[in-house]
Amino acid sequence: MTNTSFPVGFILLGFSQWPQLEKVLFWIVSIFYIMIVFGNLTIILLYYVDPCLCTPMYFFLSNLSFLELCFTTTTLPQMLSNLWGPEKTISYTGCVIQLFVFVCLGATECILLVVMAFDRYVAVCQPLRYTIIMNPPLSWKLAFIAWLSGLTESLIQSTVTLQLPFCSHHQLDDFLCEVPALIRLACGDTSSNEWQMTMAAVLLTILPVGLILTSYGYIAQAVGKIKSEEGRKKAIATCSSHLLVVFMFYGTVAMVYTDPKNNFASEHGKFLTFFYTVITPLLNPLIYTLRNKEVLEALQRLLKKYMRQ
Repeated sequence: MTNTSFPVGFILLGFSQWPQLEKVLFWIVSIFYIMIVFGNLTIILLYYVDPCLCTPMYFFLSNLSFLELCFTTTTLPQMLSNLWGPEKTISYTGCVIQLFVFVCLGATECILLVVMAFDRYVAVCQPLRYTIIMNPPLSWKLAFIAWLSGLTESLIQSTVTLQLPFCSHHQLDDFLCEVPALIRLACGDTSSNEWQMTMAAVLLTILPVGLILTSYGYIAQAVGKIKSEEGRKKAIATCSSHLLVVFMFYGTVAMVYTDPKNNFASEHGKFLTFFYTVITPLLNPLIYTLRNKEVLEALQRLLKKYMRQ
């Protein structure tokens, strides 16, 4: 049955079929959320207070950290509310805002990771021209393009999705309002929406992965020619960190968004969504700090500075 009237809200089923798991997940997600906020704020703080990190690489990393803060703040408080209490609803207005922001930030991250790969390509393959090519105006333009691309994708994808005729039960088999779950909720023909989302998924996941792997192919050749063992280790450390983030993020997003109505996405979509909304933002600051000597040294300098005061 289709409800063509203005919906009051939606019921987020989430993990409600496992009530005992919900209580455990509440505390796990709460701890993870605190770690995400602390980790990403630390990276942003280090970029702005430590002159040694005022490079394009850390400028883009601070953008990624800010994005992850917004990304998790858009989804995790609502998730925690649903996990803790019996109330599983979200208002229509809340769903619209969450959908717009979620799609915008997700699409922005897809482009930003490509920009970061380009930065690493220039740093490793053109080291003597790095500061000339990756000058501050270009870095700002690339970051602006990433954010503008995310906003544009959100305005298009979210608007089209919200025009679908939703079934009267308004039950979303997810813990947040995202495009695949809303498409599965629709009772009318969604073929055009699915086609549009598949095209967006190809442009924002598969194509970027291809570009990133191509750039890292050139990087691998350049790393092999580096005579300094310390320089080779530094290049491998920074690049491997970025590649790990790339595969974690793009892999899970592509499985959910490429074909939202296939059996795998329908049955396991919310678990994959949980991964790229909770696990990936948690691992990003850990990967970029624990595997990065410059960030660790900057953190040590900051701690020593405050301990002396």
